[in-house]
Amino acid sequence: MSATERDETLPRVVSAVSMRDLLASCAAANVISTPPRLPDPEVSRPPAEHSRRQAA
Repeated sequence: MSATERDETLPRVVSAVSMRDLLASCAAANVISTPPRLPDPEVSRPPAEHSRRQAA
């Protein structure tokens, strides 16, 4: 057999992934790789500032 001929005795493996599974895996990868959001400025104030504003 020459090098250009294919050996048809080897089984062909075809793996198929549904578009739904592909999109779901991409969405999951995006969620995992995205860093968490920074807290809102209102939430990140120190507690002492809150008490001063309430007392005033």
